[in-house]
Amino acid sequence: MTGCLIALIPALALAQSDSKGDPAKTEVWAPVPAAVATPQGAAPSDAVVLFDGKDLSAWEGEEGGKPQWSVAGGAVTVVPGGKGIKTTRSFCDIQLHVEWRSPAETKGFEGQNRGNSGIFLQGLYELQVLDSYNSATYANGQAGSIYKQAIPLVNASRPPGEWQVYDVIWKAPRFSKGGGLESPARITVLHNGVLVQDDTVLSGKTEYIGAPSYFPHGCAPIGLQDHNAKVSFRNIWVREL
Repeated sequence: MTGCLIALIPALALAQSDSKGDPAKTEVWAPVPAAVATPQGAAPSDAVVLFDGKDLSAWEGEEGGKPQWSVAGGAVTVVPGGKGIKTTRSFCDIQLHVEWRSPAETKGFEGQNRGNSGIFLQGLYELQVLDSYNSATYANGQAGSIYKQAIPLVNASRPPGEWQVYDVIWKAPRFSKGGGLESPARITVLHNGVLVQDDTVLSGKTEYIGAPSYFPHGCAPIGLQDHNAKVSFRNIWVREL
């Protein structure tokens, strides 16, 4: 401890010396950050709005063509059997905002059969959407999990039928020209304002069976999953980072 205090003395002396100098020497005026408007209840001014409650013009079916999901009351809802949807644009690093709601009726549905869907970053890495309110399932498959990879820090789920919010920071994986992995994908997730994934490092793309792994790829669409449940989504936007 004495050694630590001795080491701090020069730093303290320098700080005291600087405080008597010109404060302008530590002021940085450029570059000036761009101004972003943040209207209450709306997407930031520099965001790409993917769904504003009116239509699916920014989306297509997971196999191409017109999306088969329904749009009503400012929300888009899975039509079971209609397959998933994906954005017509591709993305890499993003800030993503999604609001989702599982069906209010839960009788006869438990675990993975209760309000199941998913958000696929770059079409490959799944952030689980599930009604996990007082409903048991495997921990790395509940709401807020990176499916079959990362358990959420806490369960921040609201009751079924209530709107829930995901705010996501996604850092895409990087690959060398030869196809080797230079840096893995990373994700931070807030579920209803609560941190559930803290700069989590992914081991690869989502797999239902077997271990995750990487293969080289570029930017890709965001996907929403049809898992035979009438899950609804609204107010979806991204900011490219």
